[in-house]
Order: sequence, then structure tokens, then C-alpha cells
Amino acid sequence: MGTVGYGELKLDLLGSWRLRRDNEILHVATRQQRLIAALAVRGPSMRGYLSGLLWPEYPDARALESLRVSVHLISRQVPCLIVNGGAMLSLDERVDVDVQRIRSRIEALQEDRQTGNAASFVHELRDAELLPGWYEDWVVFAQNRLSEERFQALALLARKSLAAGDSETAAEAAHATLEIEPLYERAVALLVTAELQCGNPGAALRAYERYRDQLGKDMGLVPSGSLTALVADFLDRQSLPVADRLVAAAGSLLGGRPALNPT
Repeated sequence: MGTVGYGELKLDLLGSWRLRRDNEILHVATRQQRLIAALAVRGPSMRGYLSGLLWPEYPDARALESLRVSVHLISRQVPCLIVNGGAMLSLDERVDVDVQRIRSRIEALQEDRQTGNAASFVHELRDAELLPGWYEDWVVFAQNRLSEERFQALALLARKSLAAGDSETAAEAAHATLEIEPLYERAVALLVTAELQCGNPGAALRAYERYRDQLGKDMGLVPSGSLTALVADFLDRQSLPVADRLVAAAGSLLGGRPALNPT
């Protein structure tokens, strides 16, 4: 990827904003960063839409003028980054954007196509926070959208890894899923199963008890019977008396109402 005659352009929005040409960092003012980020996240957009998105506090004419100035400055500083189609603006399709790249890998995972090493993909997804520290409404919307996509992909990686017999990667993926949504019971079940298969019963029990306590505290609910039975069955097979305590705990809160997303 890159732009003909001007070297390879790479735009990073995950972790922090960074623009590079042939690995040399290009310094761009904050106002121009916002426009470049909006085009990278939202794709080709009309000028009127972008001006309202980025300068909502300005009258229309002033917002459009601010957009025109930003486009001019970017075109001078970073030739071939923005494609000026008159009323429509976009990034050059040859610019390598990390958000687009990770979304392509998520799509490939969902379509059961090859996505490379599962463990490395888990780490990549775990760290893929979009523009942390940016709080504008359109950014927060994009952050939430990517967070949901990461959540779904990590849960899918946990299931696929467990089915493939890769318990360590399954446990890491389940952990990362729970970092995004701590009360997602299916991920807890995957984590417990993976830790048991890895020979880590203590870690499996801690995961269960952490979830049980948080679920009771936050929502006044208890784990589903299937999750509790998964843990209790293992403890029964180990002849550990703790099994009775776990089963009792499952029915102790609010008459034993189960969690909202049982496996």
C-alpha cells in the first residue's frame, strides 16, 4: 500500500493517532488530525456532513470554510492523502489504515477464512482501542462500535480455539472478552473450561467466583445452573467438598434467579 510517487503512507488510530510516510512520522495539527481520522473511520463523506460533524458549534458557512482550510493544509503537508472529489472527500484508497486492517481480519474470522495466528490476533484485538482520550460524540460512537466488534471477535476466537484444542489461546481470548464485558456468562464458561483443560483448576474456580460475586453485586442475579454445574461437576470428580458450597451459592441470591445469558 501507499501513494505513487510520494512513498507509503500509514495511518494509525489504535492506541494513538500517528501518520507515517516510509516510517517517518508526519506531524499534523490537531484540527487536521480530526478530519483525517473522520475520513478513516467513516469513509468517503460529503463536505456538508463533515463540516457539521467536526465543527458543530459553527454556523454552516464558517464550518465549511474551516473544512476547506483543513483540506488545503493537509493537501500541502501530506500530498496524496486526501482525494478531493468536489462535494465528496475521502482518503486515498492506498493509505494503510490500521482500523480498516483489523476490521478486515475480523470479517475474515467471521467468514471462517484464514486470519493468521490466533494467539497473536487475540493480542492485537486486546490492544485495539480507537483514539483513546478523544471524547467527541462521533469518536465515542466509533469507539463503541469497534469495542463491540472486538468483543464478538474475541468470543468467537475463544470458541474456535477451544474447539481446536488450543486451550491457552482460548483462555486468553475469553479473558480479553471479559475485559470488555465482565458479565458475559458465555465467556466465563469458556474461560472456566479452558483453564480446566490447561490444568489450572484454581484459576477456573477464581474466574467462576469472581463472576458470581460481581453478578450478585451489580445485578442481584446468580450464575446459570449450567455454569455452576460445570464447576461443581469438576469438583465432584476431584472429591472436593467445595462443590456443595458452589451449588448452594447458585441458589442463595434472590431465590436463585439465573443470569441473563446462560450457555
